[in-house]
Amino acid sequence: MSDSVAVVWDDALLGYTMGGDHPLHPVRLDLTMRLADSLGVLASDRLEVLRPTPADVDLLTLVHDPAYLEAVKRAPADPEVGHGLGTPDNPIFEGVYDAAALITGGSVLAAQQVHTGRAQHAVNISGGLHHAMRDRASGFCVFNDVAVAIRWLLDQGHQRIAYVDLDVHHGDGVQTAFYDDPRVLTVSIHQTPLTLFPGTGFPEETGDPDTALGSAVNLALPNGTDDSGWLRAFSAVVPSVLRAFRPEILVTQCGCDAHHEDPLADLGLTIDGQRASYRAVHDLAHELCDGRWIALGGGGYGLVRCVPRAWTHLIAEAAGARLDPATEIPESWREDVLRRGLRARPPTHMTEGGYTGFAAWDPFTESRVDRAIARTRHASFPYFGLDPDDPRD
Repeated sequence: MSDSVAVVWDDALLGYTMGGDHPLHPVRLDLTMRLADSLGVLASDRLEVLRPTPADVDLLTLVHDPAYLEAVKRAPADPEVGHGLGTPDNPIFEGVYDAAALITGGSVLAAQQVHTGRAQHAVNISGGLHHAMRDRASGFCVFNDVAVAIRWLLDQGHQRIAYVDLDVHHGDGVQTAFYDDPRVLTVSIHQTPLTLFPGTGFPEETGDPDTALGSAVNLALPNGTDDSGWLRAFSAVVPSVLRAFRPEILVTQCGCDAHHEDPLADLGLTIDGQRASYRAVHDLAHELCDGRWIALGGGGYGLVRCVPRAWTHLIAEAAGARLDPATEIPESWREDVLRRGLRARPPTHMTEGGYTGFAAWDPFTESRVDRAIARTRHASFPYFGLDPDDPRD
């Protein structure tokens, strides 16, 4: 297998504006790629930037209903088309079908690169739109590029694909797509559904009871969870279930909206905690599946101060060219932010000074995070032959 890294990118995606002043504005993607370029991340000898093509109907119908595809095409001329379109979350705009198909084509291209061995890791920061369902748009997501890419991998003969969702919101669309399929393990670490969209992702959601019990693992964290608490929870659940599952390929949704400044959620991670999370999944990919890692974007609505830094660290991590957190952000990038008239004050460094140390979980402590960990372990670990009360498992 090649040790190269593919980064999938097409600046045509900058037209995916969701119709105007929407939280999922593509300026966050442009600023990310510009920051990565200005810091030399894209110049890595291992890294190749690839231009995707839109997913065709055959690919999209691996997951989506043909009638829904027709509805998305028709939507700009028929605002009452339904299927979750024409809402504040999923506004209709000219080119909505083409933009969503291009994002999905990018995630499939990333999957193809890893499947064929042309790249060991592949990154598509525009992907990760994990809420879209078979026949409706949801939560800023029109097509579920994640599910399409995973379904394509299954059709190539893969039997064990692990999907780990780091987004602050539950990965409900991906979980739903594979809830009855034991070949796909979905693991989602998110803010408690008691306080955040989409209201799903309770630990007791563990897979279809007839066909795939244990195929879904949900870790729902309390509001305010910080870097140390998040990393403690991750380490108490995710490595154990992945090691028991033994995936052939690891797919991660790396939404960075768990950031403490994110306007749409209530967790408390810093850029440093997010950087540590990317390193953790990268290490697991090498430990468990010969480095086969597909990293997708997702949520993240701190367009200036969070997303560009977080996902530049993600690309650098995948490229084996980790950035020193103390790296200063080039003045040219900060001036570009100001020229665009963006309201947020541009950051000056690639760190926020976050503390990413944590104590390993044990069954004797009693914090809110520990209660969340215990609930998930008790709901899911027995399906993997693991002891929920034994910290060695």
